[in-house]
Amino acid sequence: MSESHVWFLTGSQELYGEDSLRQVADQAQAIVDILDNDPNLPTRIISKPVLTDASGIRRVFLDANADDTCVGVITWMHTFSPAKMWITGLGQLRKPMLHLHTQANRELPWATIDMDFMNLNQAAHGDREFAHIGARLGIRRKTVAGHVTNPDVVRRIAAWAHAAIGRAAMATTRLARFGDNMRDVAVTEGDKVEAELRFGASVNTYGVNDLVAVVDAVEKTDVDELVTEYLDLYDVAPELLPAGEGHDSLRYHARIEAGLGQFLTAGGFTAFTTNFEDLGGLRQLPGLAVQRLMADGYGFGGEGDWKTSLLLRTLKAAAEGLPGGTSFMEDYTYHLEPGQELILGAHMLEVCPTIAAATPRMEVHPLGIGGREDPVRLVFDASPGEGVVVGLADIGDRFRFVANEIEVVDPPAPLPRLPVARAVWRPRPDLATSAESWLTAGGPHHTVLSTALTADHLGDLAEMTGTELALIDEQTTSRRFAHEIRWNQAYYRLAQGV
Repeated sequence: MSESHVWFLTGSQELYGEDSLRQVADQAQAIVDILDNDPNLPTRIISKPVLTDASGIRRVFLDANADDTCVGVITWMHTFSPAKMWITGLGQLRKPMLHLHTQANRELPWATIDMDFMNLNQAAHGDREFAHIGARLGIRRKTVAGHVTNPDVVRRIAAWAHAAIGRAAMATTRLARFGDNMRDVAVTEGDKVEAELRFGASVNTYGVNDLVAVVDAVEKTDVDELVTEYLDLYDVAPELLPAGEGHDSLRYHARIEAGLGQFLTAGGFTAFTTNFEDLGGLRQLPGLAVQRLMADGYGFGGEGDWKTSLLLRTLKAAAEGLPGGTSFMEDYTYHLEPGQELILGAHMLEVCPTIAAATPRMEVHPLGIGGREDPVRLVFDASPGEGVVVGLADIGDRFRFVANEIEVVDPPAPLPRLPVARAVWRPRPDLATSAESWLTAGGPHHTVLSTALTADHLGDLAEMTGTELALIDEQTTSRRFAHEIRWNQAYYRLAQGV
């Protein structure tokens, strides 16, 4: 979404005359210039002409909907803009909206202020008029108050813009499921029709041997190119080097990566799933290929988990340009030493190297499930830092994001006999409260771990998509969280209407 834009819409009215409207336009452009030149904003901010009547307002919202590069709109009422003019336009808006409550000047000119100044700088009550109609119409929006030279104001706008980019990626996701989900597993099931209605994502299944045909047809030169790249980028185990006994295994996995990449590119897919129970003619469960494709921005879910794949694709897009990494993850096992409780997360093979603390090591090891050749994978520890883990659950009548703020830490001791990529983290507020709350919310065991995104990004994404967010953070208690889940249940059922 590097070509994405946010439109900046300034409200006023004809009452003030041409001279005043020119000042409104100039001052709006000055606000836009401050934002557009801030390196923390992930997208361009484009100023649109000052809006002064209902037809122009309706038209600009329709144009925003139709422009695929527009990921959202920022609205600001520089002067008093009678809100009935906005009703029809707001009713048409299908893009995320941020209401910026600001003004051109930071300080009041106390010694010279007069009624001309007062009439021109009326955001204090112009934005209240606009916010009233937004509340009256039930418009989903984020509200940010303060001057745009305030770093916290920019931080909050930037978080919203990152989420808007993620939401745009979500709405255009085409997801390929290679085979079905793991047999008898409940949490990887879900309503794909509702997902397309709610999120815009298209989820469809393809036969694994459709992929195998592409893998088998990969040119030798494509395999050679990938193997050379592997040797340059990673610490490669001796048996996988050209003279090693496992080099053929490495070359075959390069063939899987090339074929999988070609299949996804040809179909316009940005996310996919695999299932170790359904590998068709593949000689290995894709491990290395999945890890590297995730690093390129693709969504992925193991065992046919399309919801986590969609979530990973969305959060990868939202995190673009931010420090840190974002990966498919699974809570695997606990360290329950009192006062030092930790979670060890991993998966069979598929953890994204964007979260790696050091150069990943490329290794080949047996895999006890799947009934195929020993698969190649990247092995590493996750880089320490603040982060979040997020799951997307279908709980029957709606989707729910479940999220936990965490701190990724170094493993307390080496893990010489665990040949998979892994992350160790300390959940907030503590492991018992975190686990109890996650289980109460029905959160999935597959998640997305991100050290690039925060709860602010997740909250904005949830608001944009009209999806419940159950957040476990430093202030969470098990009792209060259980009440929150019940309150949410009542709210979301009422909000659906009849």
